[in-house]
Amino acid sequence: MEILGCMLVPFFVILGLASEVFWIWMLVECATKERSEGNTQLIWIVVIAVTNFIGALIYFLIRRPDRIREYGA
Repeated sequence: MEILGCMLVPFFVILGLASEVFWIWMLVECATKERSEGNTQLIWIVVIAVTNFIGALIYFLIRRPDRIREYGA
């Protein structure tokens, strides 16, 4: 049982760091590449900043593909 605990701690540390890097990546991408039509950019930045990983995941899965399809990279 002790070995399992020693293996889970690094796993969750790496998972936490990866989620924070992903969150920062989506926040920066939204701030730099999202077109500012009305309040779209501001709303997405607030959603990503307030909801952390979940908001970044929503942006990545829903808005980012639409933005790339409409405007390119």
